[in-house]
Amino acid sequence: MSVHVNFETPENLQDSVYDLVKKLGRDGKGRVKKGMNEVIKVSERGDARLVVIAEDVNPGEMMIPIPMICKERGIPYIYVPSQEYLGEAAGLPLHRKTSAVAVMSVDKTLEDELKKIADQATELGN
Repeated sequence: MSVHVNFETPENLQDSVYDLVKKLGRDGKGRVKKGMNEVIKVSERGDARLVVIAEDVNPGEMMIPIPMICKERGIPYIYVPSQEYLGEAAGLPLHRKTSAVAVMSVDKTLEDELKKIADQATELGN
């Protein structure tokens, strides 16, 4: 486990997170911000509704501020194993990676799905 990872996310929940990010990033059913710097900015402002962080970031120390900011601002955050797959799910071109994604808004049809994932993320983080 990398230095920036505070808890392990169950595999079935990881699949749900990737699926939600795909619906938002690729299918356009919401708005996401991609990349460490963007995620930090929106998290500091308290605008993110959920933050997804890749575990395989190297060096992992770069990602340490994100969970700290999320805890401080009360933003649920969760980990997924692959930054390449996270980038693909978020709608980036093939083989482009992203270390983190912030969910800004979702289509009304995905509100329950986001709430369920956010609640589970909060439970894992405590």
